[in-house]
Amino acid sequence: MLLYLSTIAGLATPIGCLIVLLLGQPSEKLFASLLAGAGGVMLAVISLDLIPAALSYHLPLQFLLGFFLGIIFMSLSEKMLQHRYQGSRTNRRTRLKMVGLLIASGIALHDIPEGMAIAVGQEATGQLGMIIAVGITLHNLPEGMATATPLLMAGIRKTKILALNLAIAFFTPLGAILGKLAIDLVHNSLCLLLSLAAGAMTFLVLTELIPLAKENHPRQALMGGLCGYIFFVFLSLFL
Repeated sequence: MLLYLSTIAGLATPIGCLIVLLLGQPSEKLFASLLAGAGGVMLAVISLDLIPAALSYHLPLQFLLGFFLGIIFMSLSEKMLQHRYQGSRTNRRTRLKMVGLLIASGIALHDIPEGMAIAVGQEATGQLGMIIAVGITLHNLPEGMATATPLLMAGIRKTKILALNLAIAFFTPLGAILGKLAIDLVHNSLCLLLSLAAGAMTFLVLTELIPLAKENHPRQALMGGLCGYIFFVFLSLFL
């Protein structure tokens, strides 16, 4: 049952990706709105989901350690990608591809503690595990959209984008399995894992995603970012 619930929750990410892929090739202005919208969604996930959940464990030192480790992890990942593409001209397409891969890394980090949360809830009561899984399923949808948007803008083939999102989907059941194997240990380290994901995603949004979105169309980027944030707020209210 645990594996079933966590797999469904994880598969919501490629479903969100499909929504973006089915939109086709939108205009540059719409692209800026979608990219900023992805940033807005991720900021909402950070401020309304990851940080409050991490702080609820009342472990400030573990929270700060995880947050800064997340920033360092994403910074090193960015440098590795820059090194990989240093032989080619760093144009907009290359930057978008790098951002898409970094978003995928951040969401994969996020999905592991989500799967663990399902395992912890399932261990407490089966109903709680199911409720957590439903909530994670609903908010994985915009995360899949956030991953797909910059990669589509970079001209990456849709099949590759979908394959990447399917790979990300398996991190949720992986987290659930890890949580089942070591409930006590996982419970004590969830604060670190959640803050790690928060730090990684904060670095990505503030240094790459939003600056890239507002580069050519700042007004559309602002509106897209606000819409993305508000969308996730309403989603959280329904949950």
